Amino acid sequence: MVLRVTHSLLAACTLSAAPLLLHAQSATPAPASGDVWQIIPLPQSSLVYARDGSLIGEIGKQWRTSVNIAAIPKYIGQAFIAVEDHRFYGHDGVDVVGIASAIKGKLLGQKRGGASTITQQLVGNMHPDLISRRDMSFGRKLKEQSAAREMERHYTKEQILEGYLNTINFGHGWYGIEAAARHYFGKNAARLTVAEAASLAAMPKAPATYDPATKPGLNLRRRNIILDLMAEQGFIAKADAGRLKATPVTAVQNGGMSAPSPYFIDVARRQAERAGVPIMNGGYRVYTTLDPSLQRAAVTAVVEGTEAIEGGTRYTRAKREAGSGKTDYLQAMAVAMDAATGDVRALVGGRNYAEGPFNRAVDGMRQPGSSIKPFVYAAAMAAGRMTPLDLVGDTVITIDLPGSPTYSPKNADGEFLGVIPLREALARSRNPVAVQLFMKATADSVVALVKRAGIEAPMAPYPSSALGASVVQPLDMVAAYSTFANLGTPVRPRFVSRIDDARGRTVWSPQRVTMPPALDSAVAFVIRDMMRDVVERGTGAAVRRYVSPQVPVAGKTGTTDNNTDVWFVGMTPDLVGAVWLGFDRPKTIARGAAGGTLAAPIWGRMMAAAGRATHEWTPPAMVAPGTMDRETRQPATDATPLERRYTEYFLPGTQPRAVALENWKKWRYIADDPTHFP
Repeated sequence: MVLRVTHSLLAACTLSAAPLLLHAQSATPAPASGDVWQIIPLPQSSLVYARDGSLIGEIGKQWRTSVNIAAIPKYIGQAFIAVEDHRFYGHDGVDVVGIASAIKGKLLGQKRGGASTITQQLVGNMHPDLISRRDMSFGRKLKEQSAAREMERHYTKEQILEGYLNTINFGHGWYGIEAAARHYFGKNAARLTVAEAASLAAMPKAPATYDPATKPGLNLRRRNIILDLMAEQGFIAKADAGRLKATPVTAVQNGGMSAPSPYFIDVARRQAERAGVPIMNGGYRVYTTLDPSLQRAAVTAVVEGTEAIEGGTRYTRAKREAGSGKTDYLQAMAVAMDAATGDVRALVGGRNYAEGPFNRAVDGMRQPGSSIKPFVYAAAMAAGRMTPLDLVGDTVITIDLPGSPTYSPKNADGEFLGVIPLREALARSRNPVAVQLFMKATADSVVALVKRAGIEAPMAPYPSSALGASVVQPLDMVAAYSTFANLGTPVRPRFVSRIDDARGRTVWSPQRVTMPPALDSAVAFVIRDMMRDVVERGTGAAVRRYVSPQVPVAGKTGTTDNNTDVWFVGMTPDLVGAVWLGFDRPKTIARGAAGGTLAAPIWGRMMAAAGRATHEWTPPAMVAPGTMDRETRQPATDATPLERRYTEYFLPGTQPRAVALENWKKWRYIADDPTHFP
C-alpha cells in the first residue's frame, strides 16, 4: 500500500514539477553579463610540424581546431546526441521530460543522469566564468536553463551542436572533436569511423576514465553502449552496431605526435613571439627543422641513460612526486644540429617536461669543463704554427695570479704523464697542457675565438677558463662546435623554417645564418682530426660502443670540478651535438663521474639510433698529410708496423721535411700527368 502511495506521489510530482520549474525559469533574470547565451569564438591552437610534415604538437592556451559541422560526418554528432541528449531535436534547450525522470529517479534512490541538455552543457562549457558547471546549486541550474533557452532562440540546432562539439574537453588539454580525432586516432575528424566517433562520445562523462589510449577496456564498454543507443534511436542499423561492437579500441601512440618535443616547441613559440607572430592566438601552422627519428632517439637516450646511471631509485621517487614541481634529481639535456645549416634536428631540455619545463639546453648556464679545450688548442695552433706532434709537458705548473693564491692545475686522475704530443694531450684531456696553451695563445686570443664561434656568455681571461670554468649556454656550445665541423665557419641554430597563417600565407620565414669565419680552415681541420683520437683512443671512447666504426666521429668530453657537470660535445660528417648531465642546483653527481663515462654513452646512443652519414672528411688543399709512426712521431717507413701507422695533418710549412718531400713528389706527379690523382 505504501509503495502504491509513493508511486502516486511520484506521478503527481512528475506532472507538476515541470510547469513549476518552467515558471520559475521564466521569472529568473539573465546573468549580469547579458551574453551568456551567445556562441562566441573559441581559443584556437597553432599546429607544429616536423621537417617531414608530421605533427609534433600544438601551441595555444587550449589545443583546439574548430571545425564546421558540415565538414564532418553526421554520425559524429549523432553519437553524442545518442548518449548525452537523445531529445536534442525536440526540446527548446531544456529537456522537461528528462528533468521529470531525474526527479523521479532521485525520489526512488535510482542513479539517473542530471538531465542537462547539449545546449545547457554548451552554455557551461563556453562561459565557465559566468556559469560554473561545478556549482551544483539550484540557482546555477536555473541560470543555465534560462541561458540555454535563450541560446535556442538565437541559433539553429546545427549551430548549437557544432559549438558543443568544438568545446568538449577530451582530456590532456585537448578540446573539441578535431583535436580529439587528431590526438586519439591520428586523423582529422572528417575521417573518423562510426566506432571512433562513439569512442569519443564516451568521454564527456569522464575524460580520464574513458580515455581510449590509457583505458581502452573501459572506453570499449561505454562505446558499445553508445553504439546500441545509436541503433535504438535510428542513427545506425542494428546489424552495423553489432559488427562495430566487435572491433577493438585502437588509439594512436604518443597522442598522434611523431616525436615527444615539448622543449623544442617551447623554443619555436618563443622565437615566433619575438618575431611578432601572435602564435598563441591560434590558427597558424609552424614548420620546424626537427627530425622525428633523431628526436625520438635523443629522448630515449636521455631517459634510459640517466635511469641507468642512477639505478632508477632517485628518479623513481621523483616520478611518484610528479606534478609537485620538484626536479632535484639528476638532469640532462641533449641537442643535435645539422652541422652545415644550423637546423636543429633534436632537442631535449630535461628528463620530464611535465614535472618542470625549464629548458636546460637554451636557458641553462653551465661550466663546460674540458669540452672548451679544442678552442684553446685551436688558438694556440693558429698563433704558434704548432703541430699535433709538438711536445708539451703534462707536469706540475704553478701560476702566480695578481691578488690571488697561486694556481696549479691538476688532472682528474691525479697523475702527470710528462712530456707528450699535443694530439695525445687532447685525447687524454691533460689539464696542465691546456693551461699552458691558453697562456701561449694569450687569454685575449682564446676569448676572441670563443666569441667568434658563437658563445655569447663572457669568458673570464683567467687560466682556469682553459679548463671550462666560465659558464656557457649548452645550445651555444653546440653551435660553436660547428666551427670545427665547417672548417672554421660557424652557423647559428635554427628551429623554424616558416610559419603560415590560417589562409596559408607565410608570415615568417627565418633564414639560415652562416656567421663570418672564426678560424682558419686548416687549423679547424687539424683540431677536428685531433678530436677524432678523443673518440678512438681517448676519454670519449665509450661513443664507439654505439656508433659504427664506419661513421667518422670527433668530439671532446668535459668534466667540471667536484664532478658537478659532465659533457660530451661532438660531430659526425652531418651532425654536431652535445649531451650534458648535472643537477639544477650544482652538486657532485657521483664520485668519479666523468663526461666520458656518463655523457658520451648517451651521445653515442642518440647518434647511433638515427643512422648517420659515413662519408669521410676531406682536408683543405693547404693541409699537408703525412703517414707517421705513432710511437716514434717520425714519418713511417717500410719497417713501421701497420698498427703504428696513421695519417697526421700539418699546417702549411709545419710538416717534417720527409712529409714535405713526399707531398712534393705526389703533386709533381699530378702536374706531369693530370689524369692521375693520389
